[in-house]
Amino acid sequence: MISRRKTQYDIDVSLRHYLYHYGRQSDIPLIYDDLTGYMGAIPYEDPDGEETLWLTVFYSPEVMEELRVKLTSIYAMLKVGGESIYHQHLVVDRIDLGEFGNSRPFRIKITNQFNDNSDYYYVKVADASRIYGLELEHLLSPNRMNYIVNGNTLIENHIAGLPGDVFLGDYLLHEKINEVRIAKEFVKFNERCFIRLLGDMRSVNYVVDITPDFEEVQYRVRPIDFDQQSYEGKSKVYHSYNFRSNREITRLSFKVLNRRTIRQYAEEERSQMAKRATAESRRLRGLLKIMRKEKLAPDEHIKRLANDLNRIHKTNTFSGCDTMGKLTETHIYYLLKL
Repeated sequence: MISRRKTQYDIDVSLRHYLYHYGRQSDIPLIYDDLTGYMGAIPYEDPDGEETLWLTVFYSPEVMEELRVKLTSIYAMLKVGGESIYHQHLVVDRIDLGEFGNSRPFRIKITNQFNDNSDYYYVKVADASRIYGLELEHLLSPNRMNYIVNGNTLIENHIAGLPGDVFLGDYLLHEKINEVRIAKEFVKFNERCFIRLLGDMRSVNYVVDITPDFEEVQYRVRPIDFDQQSYEGKSKVYHSYNFRSNREITRLSFKVLNRRTIRQYAEEERSQMAKRATAESRRLRGLLKIMRKEKLAPDEHIKRLANDLNRIHKTNTFSGCDTMGKLTETHIYYLLKL
């Protein structure tokens, strides 16, 4: 369903001006290339002793000391917006490499020496598709995104939650789970992703945030991978329920919700997205104006997706879209009635 490897797209001058204007551009060390110089690696095991797709990497003592200074200063920049005397007691506890996917991210574990509390952030290659995905999530979803960019280095804050595959495997069949609430949230999550054309929401690419409420439990599904923002030409890629790894939650949704209720929840999410878009209208227009001029996908992807969207919505509105950014802008405005 997904192209084997997505093309990387550079961040152009207009997008960099946008990032600077909205405080996303930062004078952080260009650390990604430095992190690739590790000496060795071992598989990272989760707390249950199971091997994961991550590798814990190691560096020489001299290199590690240089990295510690840079990585803790980046953490301070991400959290407080600049150098801080309060990060001197922080240590880099572990560096993991994700060899999967397009971004090959490094996960940095930062630990407070005073109380052993740990936090995480990610170092990735700054790809234009990923930046647009992060910004659209920030503007159109109920979630705020914290990230900074410099050159080819992208720093993303850790998004807390249960990995989707863990939630579906260990929690979905739990007797105390509120099936209707998780099904409702999955419908809304699917709608958000489709409207803004965020693809590849397999269960490993989102997390489920579980919040106890005064009577029930609230669920929120949050994407954590934005590589496939407005890239693929197959419309199925933008519907999370089409992925095999989401089969169980899809079945549950159709079991506990009838089609009229599903349409109701989808319409509720469209209404909320329209309100967010209106509240952030100036910033959203500025972003989409830049996006629609960029080449973010092969021409054949653009043509196929335009035809698919025309068929799905029974319209010719998307026929004149010659860039993936223009398709994304048109789809957002068409469905949100802006």
